[in-house]
Amino acid sequence: MTETVFITGATSGFGEACAQRFAKEGWKLVLAARRTERLLALQKQLGGKSSVCVTTLDVRDPDAVRTALEGLPDAFQSIDVLVNNAGLALGMGPAHQAATEDWDTMVDTNIKGVLHCTHAILPRMVERNKGHIVNIGSVAGDYAYPGGNVYGSTKAFVKQFSRNLRADLIGTALRVTNIEPGLAETEFNLVRFKGDKEKATQLYKGTDSLTAEDIAETVYWAVSRPPHVNINRIEVMPVCQSWAMFAIDRK
Repeated sequence: MTETVFITGATSGFGEACAQRFAKEGWKLVLAARRTERLLALQKQLGGKSSVCVTTLDVRDPDAVRTALEGLPDAFQSIDVLVNNAGLALGMGPAHQAATEDWDTMVDTNIKGVLHCTHAILPRMVERNKGHIVNIGSVAGDYAYPGGNVYGSTKAFVKQFSRNLRADLIGTALRVTNIEPGLAETEFNLVRFKGDKEKATQLYKGTDSLTAEDIAETVYWAVSRPPHVNINRIEVMPVCQSWAMFAIDRK
């Protein structure tokens, strides 16, 4: 039986690369994102309506998430893997200069979006005693850095939520994995700097960063382990990145 993966934030970056990777292995895809035109183009590219179902969705809206899941065609109703990928960072200034609306957007997307999608799909998985929740976290959830205030905090939530899901699901066959990427060159920083390409590309200058395909391969590897194996978390950085030194303000 062909398995089905539900991927949020599927029209760019890690989400799109995951769609490509799972499609390569013959999975049925449910792709969710806010940009309808990109979704339709991806659907056509990856096999058409018979193997790819698309839904225009803002994960911040719990009613929209429930409606989207309820409206899936019968052939796509049984979700085997949920990839909670939709997320973003906004701004990189210190907390006292940050816009509260940016904080709200990050919390609503990175935390509540993960909650809404998980809550809508998890009961179905428990009922079937089969499923895998893959959350896309970040090394920012482990290591603080200047300007990462709320973004890093949301990813720390994702890490702990993943752990608590595992605790709640003891005794079932369900699996939960938190993938924590480091520096990766995608549209991420273009969004973070609200379209400022110069700022976005500056962060990657002189680096050999991770690619979206690197993370998609990591996700697929975790999912394709034998059913009795759960990969709790994977922290992955490019070789050019490591842990920062403690910041010291010298007078």
